Amino acid sequence: MSDDWRQDRIGSALRGENPTVLRRLEAGFAAIGDVQFLPGYSVLLVDDPAVERLSELSATRRTAFLSDMDKLGEAVERACKRLDPAFRRVNLEILGNTLPCLHAHVWPRFDWEPADLVGRPVWLYPGERWSDERYALGSQHTELRQAISEELDRLTP
Repeated sequence: MSDDWRQDRIGSALRGENPTVLRRLEAGFAAIGDVQFLPGYSVLLVDDPAVERLSELSATRRTAFLSDMDKLGEAVERACKRLDPAFRRVNLEILGNTLPCLHAHVWPRFDWEPADLVGRPVWLYPGERWSDERYALGSQHTELRQAISEELDRLTP
């Protein structure tokens, strides 16, 4: 499979071609992040590529998106807590500064993070963490993907 899905993450998810998608949820897609320097990093993608802001959703769809974000956050928390005793917490963010479509970041945080970064925003990590192949999503993340998926199954009726 080519990397074309990266240019249209939501469209490729709708077509079943986005390899990062873990589950279809009510208002979006739970996906594991392309970068895993914080193992378990995941993203909730809205299911309509034209939606750029939370405020563009109807009240019902907005509630569903936020509920999906909560489910993904809890699934990541449960999975990371089970797999790494140094797990601390999950940070949830809706930013939209780079990728214009509505999406939410789910960042697990750990006690083993560098002391100068553990209590600060993830975006302050050095640029090489984002591009270093050691942290790229790959087959070494199969157990993590499975653990998050299992937790999503438990949380999603």
